[in-house]
Amino acid sequence: MHSPRAIPKQTDPRRDLLSLLAHKSFRLGSFKLSSGASSDYYIDCRTTTLDAKGSHLTGEVFFDEIRHRGWKPEAIGGLTMGADPIVVAVAVVSGSLHGFLVRKAEKQHGTGQRIEGFQDTGARVVIVDDVCTTGASTVQAIEAAREFGFEIAGVMCLVEREEANGRPNVEKAAAPAPFVSVFTARDVRAEHMMQNEDTAPVIVPPVFAAAATCELCGRPAVTNFPRHRCEAHRI
Repeated sequence: MHSPRAIPKQTDPRRDLLSLLAHKSFRLGSFKLSSGASSDYYIDCRTTTLDAKGSHLTGEVFFDEIRHRGWKPEAIGGLTMGADPIVVAVAVVSGSLHGFLVRKAEKQHGTGQRIEGFQDTGARVVIVDDVCTTGASTVQAIEAAREFGFEIAGVMCLVEREEANGRPNVEKAAAPAPFVSVFTARDVRAEHMMQNEDTAPVIVPPVFAAAATCELCGRPAVTNFPRHRCEAHRI
């Protein structure tokens, strides 16, 4: 008699990706951003998009969003190197979308081209990026793709910081194509705080003994919890 087949646990790729970003990519502290501004947090999406599980989740979430939007692109691409792991992940997960990468400057040798990979002029494409702050890298990719001859169907970023006019800059460059962010920095920060609230150290005030001596040696006690003990014999 065969044992009942285990029912696979249902997962939510978007939820799992947010959890991984909060755990692996979000850090609190004092940071200098590429824009020159200072911030009390930093998000390095590549620690997630280059993670084995994170890469697959990234591909799933981006591809699902692209299908949901009905953009029907032939390829997906973005400015190296923040976009690189996203492009590869979506291409692999989809099994149908090609990938291309945009160099920050044209090569000074060989063909001198700026677009690497998929190069069908006139094709509908989606531009992707990992983090959008000022939107400069995303705008560069949009302009290079259009200059090459691609038709922009949509623009996506993994995390939008919602500052430094990033969204207005990208929307202006992308128009009439829409700009979509998978998560905002607030989403990632909230998830990070929730993950760490149970592990934050609990500060217990010291308990001092008053006019007591150590139970073991009779010297002055420095604590009465859980026993009266001196410094040498404290538990």
